[in-house]
Amino acid sequence: MGKIREILKIGIPIMLGQACVILLAFADNIMIGWYGVDSLAASSFVNNMMNLFILIELGFASGMTPVVGAHYGRGDCTAVGATLRNSLKLNTIIGTIATFIILGIYPFLDRFGQSPELLPLIRPYYILIGISTLFVMGFNTLKQFTDGVCAPVVSMLFLLGGNLLNIFGNWVLIYGKLGFPELGLEGAGISTLVARIIMLACFAVYVFRSRRFRKFSDAALSGRSSRRGMSELFHMGYPVALQMGMETSSFTFSAVMVGWIGATALAAHQVALTISQLFFMMMQGLAFAVSILVSNAWGRSDVLLVKDYARKGYFLILSISLIFSILVYVFRHAAVGMFTDSEEVRSAALSLLFVLFSYQLGDGLQLCFANALRGIKDVKPIMYVAFVSYFIVGIPVSYLLGFQANMGLVGIWLGFPAGLTVAGIFFCLRFYRDLSRR
Repeated sequence: MGKIREILKIGIPIMLGQACVILLAFADNIMIGWYGVDSLAASSFVNNMMNLFILIELGFASGMTPVVGAHYGRGDCTAVGATLRNSLKLNTIIGTIATFIILGIYPFLDRFGQSPELLPLIRPYYILIGISTLFVMGFNTLKQFTDGVCAPVVSMLFLLGGNLLNIFGNWVLIYGKLGFPELGLEGAGISTLVARIIMLACFAVYVFRSRRFRKFSDAALSGRSSRRGMSELFHMGYPVALQMGMETSSFTFSAVMVGWIGATALAAHQVALTISQLFFMMMQGLAFAVSILVSNAWGRSDVLLVKDYARKGYFLILSISLIFSILVYVFRHAAVGMFTDSEEVRSAALSLLFVLFSYQLGDGLQLCFANALRGIKDVKPIMYVAFVSYFIVGIPVSYLLGFQANMGLVGIWLGFPAGLTVAGIFFCLRFYRDLSRR
């Protein structure tokens, strides 16, 4: 029970921080959904594309966590500060490159096969959300630092404040309250951009000005960036970034394929996907806690403790997944009904929930052991497994079942459990093989 309490002590604040992210997604989609089905469909397309970039960027930022965790486990504050400095510079460069790529895709948005009536809604929203991803990258870098030094409550509070600000901004700008014009989906994009800028600014001021982190921030500010340190972080981060990017791309490609069916299917896809994020973010919070504790134990060369954290972490992840599956099933009509008053969209979204429940076992397995592998700094196999699982298995299964087998929206979604389960099995086997060689 002691290890479970340790995981929960770190994992619960991260989960609550992830819940804030979910709250943002729920608030956006509920407010947009009630504004109009076309707006919800357009936001689905844009957010699925942006999630690909955001999670790739998060993967690069995540390369910092095991490095910080190992230094923190040994009590080396100077090394933690140097890692923070190197990570901020590296991730600023990566985030800027990603933003230019996002903007470079903009002229080709009409080539993705989406309904022509959605393009006037997609274009301005795409620009606003695309620019905001740079500020998400900065926030995630600082979050990985505070999580790595076992202070996850800090990012949780800033996420909560930012989400409340975004919800207020949505209410004002989507519907035209307090004398502001009614901007619809574009208003949601402006609100998100402003909230993300303010969140990053406040978080940075706190990290670099508070006494709590002074021993780390002083070390970060006192030296120069190291090419060697940045190279270590890059080589830790890019396999994770590619793994997360390939996993997310399976969802992004699914959104594109669903768009071929029509706006109603795309809106239903967004509703079910938003609910699925509830599962993913909660499980990811515990998986991040596993990565942090595993990296601390790995830094002390305690292999038995590493195994114990991974095993207990998977038990907790499955437990959380089961609890949420039961709750969502019991309240499924109310959950789906929050997003739209369209009976067609509601019916289609409800048909996807059982597929969602079916892939929790594989998703929990791949989340836990991908993060455990990060904790022991064995990250390169992650990207190879991800390529096979999502590109060779997941996406082709989605296409074949969705269109060749004429199963439509449900068929596209059945590619998710296939890809996630294959990835989870491979990550688990690799983790225990690594430990058996120590």
